[in-house]
Amino acid sequence: MPAFPRPHRPGPRSVLPAPAVALLLGCAALLPAAAPAPATPPQLKAEQARTSPAHTGHAKSRPARILRYVAMGDSYAAAPLAPHGDPRAPMCVRSRSGYPEVAARALGARLVNVSCSAARIRDFGERQTGLLRPQSTALERGTDVVSLTIGGNDTHLVRAALRCVNPLPEPVGRSCADRYTAGGRDRIAADIAAWAPALGAALDEIHRRAPHARIFVVGYGEYFRRGGCHPVQPLWARDADYLQGSIDRLSAVLRAEAARHRAVFVDTRPLTRGHDSCAPARERYLEGFLPTHRALGLHPNAEGSAAIGRRLASVIARFRSGTPSTRR
Repeated sequence: MPAFPRPHRPGPRSVLPAPAVALLLGCAALLPAAAPAPATPPQLKAEQARTSPAHTGHAKSRPARILRYVAMGDSYAAAPLAPHGDPRAPMCVRSRSGYPEVAARALGARLVNVSCSAARIRDFGERQTGLLRPQSTALERGTDVVSLTIGGNDTHLVRAALRCVNPLPEPVGRSCADRYTAGGRDRIAADIAAWAPALGAALDEIHRRAPHARIFVVGYGEYFRRGGCHPVQPLWARDADYLQGSIDRLSAVLRAEAARHRAVFVDTRPLTRGHDSCAPARERYLEGFLPTHRALGLHPNAEGSAAIGRRLASVIARFRSGTPSTRR
């Protein structure tokens, strides 16, 4: 029987060292709680009304069919350490402030959220850490919508970001861009390219398990603006550009594989531009190395997840209404 692939593994699966974990956690536990998730945006109420009993003319004969939505993926979807932790998934450090929860509320959908921090694509078909059920077990023939963000852990981008930290300005330190491109070969770019077929195979397997579902692949955002913002984020300018370029390369693969495998790509870079880790704290959607909101470093905070969730819900609503936008 077909199964999710075991992708090319560019290197050993490593555990972040204690100092790196401490750097990412920062003072998250001491930060104030974010505001509650916003109400359903007006533009999405039409989708809810379209499937309501009054609209369909069957208010007395049968109730409206609720959209069945499965959210898969890694910590970009799980929003670890954001407010309202999900007690059903303590090992995943998943939050109910993540973008799948926001999108589901906006659409009035029934959500099964199996996104999990540290997930790799192989965890779609295998037990993550040997304990958690494969994410694919949430898929059914009756599933209507699947969303996913995946790849950052497979391609070691978080580990690369931590190795790029240089608290002092040049030349005190070493450039990670130089390190990862030594000898004329971009190691991260090579890892991303080698991983791409595994994503395509996973999308095919999702189609097989949920044959009536529309799949939405959500890309990663803009973490670092051009030139960075040293010392606010401890990356030299060329290293910030290299890291963001690698993130964009991964999102380009997500877009390309989505197009090849009958899925819809949702680009989150435009909506996070200007809300990156260099922005003033009150304007950030994506946290830097030391978070300024309740969130894990280098992840979306509650406001960022809300913006991504609203965008995803808007795209889903357009497709369900039969009027997909050319800009997603």
